[in-house]
Amino acid sequence: MPESVPRAAALPLAAGIVAHIGPAATWLPVVRRHLSPRLAGVGHPRHVALTFDDGPDPVSTPRFLDALDGLGVRATFFVLGDAVVRHPGVVRETARRGHEVAVHGWSHDRPWLPAPAGDVRALRRAVEAVQDVTGVAPRWYRPPYGILTSGRWAAARAAGLRPVLWTAWGRDWTATATPASVVATVQADLGGGTVLLHDTDRTAAPGSWRATLGALPDLVADWRAAGLTVGPLADHGTAEVHATAPRVLGRAGAVRRRALERRSGHG
Repeated sequence: MPESVPRAAALPLAAGIVAHIGPAATWLPVVRRHLSPRLAGVGHPRHVALTFDDGPDPVSTPRFLDALDGLGVRATFFVLGDAVVRHPGVVRETARRGHEVAVHGWSHDRPWLPAPAGDVRALRRAVEAVQDVTGVAPRWYRPPYGILTSGRWAAARAAGLRPVLWTAWGRDWTATATPASVVATVQADLGGGTVLLHDTDRTAAPGSWRATLGALPDLVADWRAAGLTVGPLADHGTAEVHATAPRVLGRAGAVRRRALERRSGHG
């Protein structure tokens, strides 16, 4: 009998942990695409939402701002509150150049254990940091690692934020990433979607952001050649998911081939 007491006490704890971490299953693309297209960042079929995580970074983020200016593209930057207070000038410049500033949390942690009150405090603190620097209340929230627990769902709602993850990423945080690998990885799985990239190596392999920066011109050129517009989440239409959205982009090779044909006057 005494052995049954710890076992009985463990059941509510286990149930609480499951309830806490269960929503994080939306990290899996197949889950969020089928159960919550809005969370997956599915928007207008002819638009690509370009997003960057983990900044601001005083070394790399300005390089991305300059590159995006040269391409005539605006994007959404998901920033971390603890970096915003250290580098407010970078965030202010990001907003001044017409980009959307969103919330990635206060710090880049993994929320394995329930901490609902802490989640609310941290997210509100991050929202206040962004609003203090930019003068604009952020609209979007993407949790670190895409781990959206029940506590962070509730915290986002309390902070007036809309959670959004992604439909395609570039695996640009790895030490082996190259501009070509980033382009190929993104283009292989995108249609009316939201692209996740990184403008810093804060939680990635040192210098990995250079592969992302190098990939931007080809990514934007391919999207435009495919008849797509590129912009921030604010222009993506995620509030209304288009049920007939086609898979407008296939494998990178196919997209690049169509782009070359158009540039040479064929197709």
